[in-house]
Amino acid sequence: MLRLAFRTLRLRKGGFIGTFIAVFFGALIVASCGGLMETGIRSNAEPQRLAAAPIVLTGGQTFELPKEDPASLEADDKRKFEDARLPERVRLDDGLVSRLRSVPGVSDVVGEVSFPLAAGGQPALGHAWDSAALTPYTLAAGAAPVAGEVVVEAASGLKPGDLVEVAARGKTESFRVAGVAGAPRSITQAAVFFSAADAARLSGYPGKADAIGVFTKPGADVEAVQAKVAEVATGATVLSGIDRGVAEFPEADSSGTNLIVIAGVAGGLSVMVAMFVVASTLSLSTQQRSRELALMRAIGTTPRQLRRMVLGEALAVGLLATALAAALGPLLGEWLFGQLVENGVVPAVLRFYQGWLPAVVGAGAAMLAVFIAAFVAGRRAGKIRPTEALAEAAVTRRWLTPTRVVFAILCFGGGTALAIVTVAVMTGPVAASTAGPAVILWAIGVAMITPGVAKVMTAILQWPMRLLGGIDARLAVLNTRAGVVRAAGAITPIMLAVGIATANIYLQTTQQELANQAFTEDVRADAVIGSPAGGLSPDLVQRIQAVPGVAGASEYVTSSVFLEAPYDSSDDGRPAIGLTASGVSATTDTKVTQGDLKALTGRTVALPDVYAKDFNRGVGDTVSLRLGDGTPADVKVVAVTSQRRGFESLLLPADLLAPHTTAGLAPQMLVRAAPDVDPAALTERLREATAGLPVSVGDRGALIAAHDKDQAVGAWVNYLLVGMIIAYTVISVANTLVMGTVRRRREFGLQRLTGSTRAQVLRMAGFEGGLVALIGIVLGTVVAAGSIVPFCLVAADSVLPMGSPLIYLSIIGLAAALALVATLVPAWAATRGPAVDAATSGSD
Repeated sequence: MLRLAFRTLRLRKGGFIGTFIAVFFGALIVASCGGLMETGIRSNAEPQRLAAAPIVLTGGQTFELPKEDPASLEADDKRKFEDARLPERVRLDDGLVSRLRSVPGVSDVVGEVSFPLAAGGQPALGHAWDSAALTPYTLAAGAAPVAGEVVVEAASGLKPGDLVEVAARGKTESFRVAGVAGAPRSITQAAVFFSAADAARLSGYPGKADAIGVFTKPGADVEAVQAKVAEVATGATVLSGIDRGVAEFPEADSSGTNLIVIAGVAGGLSVMVAMFVVASTLSLSTQQRSRELALMRAIGTTPRQLRRMVLGEALAVGLLATALAAALGPLLGEWLFGQLVENGVVPAVLRFYQGWLPAVVGAGAAMLAVFIAAFVAGRRAGKIRPTEALAEAAVTRRWLTPTRVVFAILCFGGGTALAIVTVAVMTGPVAASTAGPAVILWAIGVAMITPGVAKVMTAILQWPMRLLGGIDARLAVLNTRAGVVRAAGAITPIMLAVGIATANIYLQTTQQELANQAFTEDVRADAVIGSPAGGLSPDLVQRIQAVPGVAGASEYVTSSVFLEAPYDSSDDGRPAIGLTASGVSATTDTKVTQGDLKALTGRTVALPDVYAKDFNRGVGDTVSLRLGDGTPADVKVVAVTSQRRGFESLLLPADLLAPHTTAGLAPQMLVRAAPDVDPAALTERLREATAGLPVSVGDRGALIAAHDKDQAVGAWVNYLLVGMIIAYTVISVANTLVMGTVRRRREFGLQRLTGSTRAQVLRMAGFEGGLVALIGIVLGTVVAAGSIVPFCLVAADSVLPMGSPLIYLSIIGLAAALALVATLVPAWAATRGPAVDAATSGSD
């Protein structure tokens, strides 16, 4: 039977092109997502500034978070703890440098300090000259810097003896250029070197190091030295090889985690879609060969032989398609990675990987889909009796099986359960975590019963169709009802495309709009002051508050903190905002239900009412926090606030939160105008008051635009990946419809011989395509509603999502246009020749 399968492939090349296309694109998308996941898992970035040191130490960016209430745990029960990632940089004690010098095999140890600045108006990173050896930088002119001097790169255009204005930590100072240095390799970020004392002062972290480079003696075993260093540097992260890049570019590690999530979601969704698309295409291909299979059963072919032939044909096509997809997967994966880099989702220093494993996974997923689809199709063909097969050769009618019923019930039950959980348990935007997967369950459930639903909907739509198109529409309805299983093969991918696109896009637009509303509701600022050089000077608040027309000013710091006592099960931390007590009432509109935000000074906190209720804490109580860099802090509750559900944040004093962020200073300051002062006039006054300072002043629109931009990055990722999956389903729709229409050449010829004109045949085909599109659109809309409505009820108190109606109209318009084009174009081609030639031709 395998030999017969290969002969069939040679003689029926056109009949298997559809299956090839479906398998190829499915494997291609999964393989490319696998490349993104491999890149995220590795999270490798080539070291640049630290490339010369074979071993690099950084602060440990994780801490042990209990999975259960610590009161019920034993101290040595490590199984009940998990690593939680700290969002801010953890710095090392400079005293570790001297201890590491005594480690056997170590020749030298150099501490690295890095801080943002602007030199001559250009952004750069500041370092101590001692750390130049980590690259290594060498002097091309001049000498090493002393106090009040700097060494710059040749690209700056400066030369020894020049004066340069350096803005760092909210202040500007003049430094003399002592020398010009160069590096042996390309460095992404410009560097400015200071004396050790100046670097410690400007960094704001004297006695601390961002990283420590360890040099080994000639001939020493780096791995052995690394193990000894780890014994001495307890709690630090010890890196070697390409892993050293994470010490220099910590954003690569966090971006890698995000990339894993993105690739996992997109790849998993792609696999699910591919399963349906391949199954639908292969099933249609098998149905179109029903006469041939029926004749084979009639001449004595056993069901097992028939199943083996169908399976062999499918696997042969699948192997060819997956081999090509495996070869082209890295190209698509690299293109997707480039788009993520270009749009700021991942840093450019992250290295893209696409090894053999993603190709194998993509091929395996596609071949599994082929095997399952071929097994089902072959089993269906093999079970029928020869006489029944001959009777059903023209039209396949039976479709409902116990397997379909069971899967449909399970999926509808799962979708309903997720909807109940979304409404009853979830709050705010987090409800998307259960609403999102629901669309897949609803889609699978509907796909299982699509032929039956299509038959019912065709019966309902037949009357308006007949009124609209007369005899041509009536023939279209009759053809669709007679070939409902064939039509379901095209309806299913349309349903998937409409359902997935509508659900995912509107979930994203709703979350984005809710986030913008929550931000604009809480922030009452008329102007915002920012810093291009690492942060604002803490004493700037008093200076701004003294400007005429200012009703209040507050620093604005964002981070995440972990609640340690009382016990909190969240392993992602809680959002935290740092504010200045003297200006918090004027610049924010947070409703206070207990206490007073003016008491937000020292080691204090304002808890959202949801947290206060969950943790049984109120004004006067104490809670234990772990700040973003891992520093523990016991704080007193001075207020309880009412915030929009799902967007709650702990409010802390800015001078408590800011020093424990990576920058160490507030990056922004909110300013509120007095009631009788025009906001535009206030902005101009602030520009005058901050003239000469390394700050930027913008109006409220600039503040909101910056927030929108941050939200847009996440939205863009969703649109890109969902768009890729939709493109695949669109290809499948066209593929299925073209296959189904081209095979009807003989039918169209007979119809023309009985009196129909070519135009009437094309109109009938157009009505069929429109009916298929309409059914698919309605089912896709129902599928999308199954996830959107529960989410919107929870997050927005509405059954309708937030977003332009043009999004939905564009989706259904594209689906309808695609269905019509994919039906009419092959119908036009099938009716070009004489009708008698078409009527006497074979089914191929």
